[in-house]
Amino acid sequence: MLTAAAVAVSAIRPRSYPTWLLEVAPILLALPVLVLTRRRFPLTGLAYGLLFGHALVLALGAHHTYAEVPLGELPWADRNHYDRFAHFVQGFVPAVVVREVLLRRTPLRPGGWTFTLVTAVCLAISACYELLEWLGAVLGGESAEDFLGTQGDVWDSHWDMLLALVGALVAQWVLARVHDRRLAELSVP
Repeated sequence: MLTAAAVAVSAIRPRSYPTWLLEVAPILLALPVLVLTRRRFPLTGLAYGLLFGHALVLALGAHHTYAEVPLGELPWADRNHYDRFAHFVQGFVPAVVVREVLLRRTPLRPGGWTFTLVTAVCLAISACYELLEWLGAVLGGESAEDFLGTQGDVWDSHWDMLLALVGALVAQWVLARVHDRRLAELSVP
């Protein structure tokens, strides 16, 4: 309910409605899936909380465009770093969700293989997102600049994937023990 409200608020006079729609599309796709699977495959509160935080990051970026979010304007920076933060989150949050699915639905246990697979999946998600951004730029022409948000950086997609990778690694290093406890408290497989 709060996520839907955040998306609705972000739709109030965004900088660009086409860009807004592209940026909130992941929320619009994920929200029904999460609602429909909540009873059959409930996630931990940790995962849901992180997903809500990720939705807020996406909604704020969608409203302003990532290059224009006021929170990312730093006086000493030559670019708006909100986009970089959002890509870190793009690795951090899926790492917990992917880890949860792998630990609950496969024979994997916490450890090296799980860590490696979670990291690989998160990097794959980021790479797919970059390919979708590229496709949007090809199809959208000049109007796609807001969606791409490169801010003149030819290495932007590389930075985006690197930060998603770092986010996935940090999430696993920092949250693994907490996540394991939350999984143990969950009363369903």
